[in-house]
Amino acid sequence: MRLLHTSDWHLGRMLHGVDLRDAQRSVLDQIVHLVDEHEVDAVVVAGDVYDRAVPPVDAVRLLADVLTRLVARAPVVLLAGNHDSADRLGFGAALFRDGLHVRTAAATVGEPVELGDEHGPVLVYPVPFLDPDVVRSSLSDGDGPLPRSHEAVLGAAMDRVRADLERRRSTGPVRSIVAAHAFVVGRGEVERSDSERDIRVGGVDTAPASVFAGVDYVALGHLHGAQEPASPDGRTRLRYAGSPLRYSFSEATQDKSVTIVDLGPNGVTAVSAVPVEQPRGMSVLSAEMADLLTSPRFAAAEDHWVQVSVTDSARPPDMQPRIRERFPHALVARHTPASGPLVGRVTTAPNAAADPVEVAESFVRFVTGGDATAPELDAFRNAFEQVRRAERAG
Repeated sequence: MRLLHTSDWHLGRMLHGVDLRDAQRSVLDQIVHLVDEHEVDAVVVAGDVYDRAVPPVDAVRLLADVLTRLVARAPVVLLAGNHDSADRLGFGAALFRDGLHVRTAAATVGEPVELGDEHGPVLVYPVPFLDPDVVRSSLSDGDGPLPRSHEAVLGAAMDRVRADLERRRSTGPVRSIVAAHAFVVGRGEVERSDSERDIRVGGVDTAPASVFAGVDYVALGHLHGAQEPASPDGRTRLRYAGSPLRYSFSEATQDKSVTIVDLGPNGVTAVSAVPVEQPRGMSVLSAEMADLLTSPRFAAAEDHWVQVSVTDSARPPDMQPRIRERFPHALVARHTPASGPLVGRVTTAPNAAADPVEVAESFVRFVTGGDATAPELDAFRNAFEQVRRAERAG
């Protein structure tokens, strides 16, 4: 059996005010194509389908379209992430036709989606995002609420999965997949992105990979960079497929992909990343203004979404419009002098007796690193005098 594992679609998301609908449609079209190209037998979407609990109508329509096309090709198992509203995403799940399995409720944990091939059963156990504050009582065995932690609730969920597996294995071998939306760490570091929402409870947002020991493959969602936490037992494979689209400039260098998982008669035989082409590149640039506007080394970024740091000692005039002349898709342009932030250079604070024009001049120097021009000072002076005249007249 061959599975395609993907996650973190975040339909409805904006990127610094830019609507990503067309870009998301592009990557989802590629996923549908990859299902055909790689002769996939089932698709697992490991949460954060939407970007927020109440998604825009266009995002709902896009999801309906892609699921219709995917289900026509292979069964789809889809679960809720921390960005999704479990109730809204799961509405009507019991009415969906065969081929689409939407799991959003903690009550269904331990109930597998039953698939299979010539080697026998393949059981997919969806574990939607479990908020400890919400489910620590419902997942308890009755000895009071579970501890307030992700490790505790995921451990209880996996106890239910293992109990069901043990019962089914008494009648013959089965292969097991867990699809979970959680922040899981093994030995070593994991790569995070700025676009991932904090799920911290009690100061901790992670659970150890050891809670998933004993199954064949764990299809993870939540982290946007494709990566594999270390196996807890030398057998169980865990992997984040990552988001198929870059959602922050911290992801600018990430190669986006989906994961193809091959299962043989005894478990996982291969796990591979299949690239997803990005509809638009993403770059983070830092240089002085003259270099940014003329240097050929930035030519490749001219059609990218870019974040620009201008390092001139003084803020260049008309900085943002000039940047956008060369980089029309610049989303962030900021002045970051190479000498460092100016906050530490302020030695005196203005008081009521200070000349307002001098205060304004100090502010310009603080913000831009350079002196105000004579026309700027005249404008400040005229504005101040107009306000004073209005106060006297009132």
